[in-house]
Amino acid sequence: MTDFDIIAREVSGYRTRFEAIEKRLVEVEKVNARLEDAALITARALQEISGHWNAVCEAMRRRDESQLVAERDYQGQAYAAGATSRARLSASGVRGLSQDSGEEEVSLR
Repeated sequence: MTDFDIIAREVSGYRTRFEAIEKRLVEVEKVNARLEDAALITARALQEISGHWNAVCEAMRRRDESQLVAERDYQGQAYAAGATSRARLSASGVRGLSQDSGEEEVSLR
């Protein structure tokens, strides 16, 4: 056997290995393309979910602010109503709460 025959035999063995590697590479490229598509779909879905959560958080923040405003208004109205009631009672001669005990003391002048 000559050197040429030995080299030809070695090269022909490499050829079948290269063909197998090329087939596997084509399969890997297909899988890679599917994985890239799945990654894009996942990223879009996460972006959409994030947008929904941002909207939920914003709505909750607005509701919290409006509740604070409503509570402030309610407390202000309750204070004003209490002051009006105390003024009416005072004008009619009825005293309100006792300073010492905190219990309601009603008396006529």
